[in-house]
Amino acid sequence: MTLTTEKKGTQLTVHLSGELNTMTAPELSALLSRETDGINDLVLDFAGCDYVSSAGLRVLLAAYKAMKAINGSMKLTNVGENFQDVLENTGLDAVFGA
Repeated sequence: MTLTTEKKGTQLTVHLSGELNTMTAPELSALLSRETDGINDLVLDFAGCDYVSSAGLRVLLAAYKAMKAINGSMKLTNVGENFQDVLENTGLDAVFGA
């Protein structure tokens, strides 16, 4: 997995490329832990991400809860059809607004 970030004021955009799975989820979690100080608008761009496992979903839920705790927002963009199906089947599309 490759993660690249863009900061604009209080917005952080993370571009994900590859698979968000058991092996790579800790990498995203660590990045979010160190890069979200002072951030209240988190955007996760899944244009290059072709797979998300349950471990990845846990990281996304933790990030969502962290942003909500500070009255911030989190948005998932460029979600592929397969990942969108997972979000819909788990009811997480309503949580993430995807």
